[in-house]
Amino acid sequence: MANLKTTYLGIELKNPVIVSSSGLTNSIEKIKQLEDAGAGAVVLKSLFEEQISHEINHEIDRGHGMDYPEAMDYIQAYTREHSVSAYLKLIRDAKAAVKIPVIASINCFSADEWVNFAQEIENAGADALELNVFRINTDKNSQSADYEKLYFQIAEMVSKVVTIPVAMKIGPYFSNLVGVINRISVSGVKGAVLFNRFYEPDIDINTLQLKSAEVFSTPADIRQSLRWVAITSAKIKNIDISASTGVHDGTAAIKLLLAGAQTVQVCSAIYKNGPSVITRINDFMKQWMDDKKFNSVEDFRGKMNYSSIKNPVMYERSQFMKYFSNFE
Repeated sequence: MANLKTTYLGIELKNPVIVSSSGLTNSIEKIKQLEDAGAGAVVLKSLFEEQISHEINHEIDRGHGMDYPEAMDYIQAYTREHSVSAYLKLIRDAKAAVKIPVIASINCFSADEWVNFAQEIENAGADALELNVFRINTDKNSQSADYEKLYFQIAEMVSKVVTIPVAMKIGPYFSNLVGVINRISVSGVKGAVLFNRFYEPDIDINTLQLKSAEVFSTPADIRQSLRWVAITSAKIKNIDISASTGVHDGTAAIKLLLAGAQTVQVCSAIYKNGPSVITRINDFMKQWMDDKKFNSVEDFRGKMNYSSIKNPVMYERSQFMKYFSNFE
């Protein structure tokens, strides 16, 4: 009988399927449904630094605190404290309501704003903390090292102030992604989530306004994650890789585990098909493992990563022209 148990960030999970940080994990009722459907863990909806700043500015724009600097300071402190308190309550309530691991999430863009908050998250009982970091570099005169420095600062500063394991969710936009993940891994971070799905802009040609592009992933989006999970899991041994984006069924989950992922994170598929998609993914993995005579996830994890296949160049871009030459 196939056993789906695994570990992530040193935490035991009943299976490798984690529900990503999203609106799916912003209430106890939803989290219970995800647990009932078979989720191995949940990442709570992120608390956004930008969201808190927006709420503060909204109160100031309404005229609150404009007459007295002390009042403005109070509004800023109160709004931040209110947002943080509500999030800490979600952590405590989730831990009391479900048995699966509860991972908190911070979406930040500054290096030191979230150090104290990370400690509060630990005190609230979160099993781990996911740092959701993304910064667009638009300065043509800056160096890549300047851009990457923020990631290393956040990783090191937060890892030093908490004892719970920390993961960092990042995007693929680095000139040396393997080097960046390696640097993160020696800063105290125990996991890397590949990849973040960012807001992408689109243009409405009728109204001449910017709008949001499609927010949900598609099964085809697994391609980028698959490549880099396979490469990084082979080259960096001291960090857990969690694969995110494009996981819509059991086949995708198995592919990413074969590529070396410790866990897979699911979001868009649940939005589109409901929590039962988690059950189907787990059932598919069990049946596949039975068919292949694998007793545990460890029996096949990484069997198809960069260092395990005869021709690792298949994971590199050099195969691009070879592939398309077949369609001349």
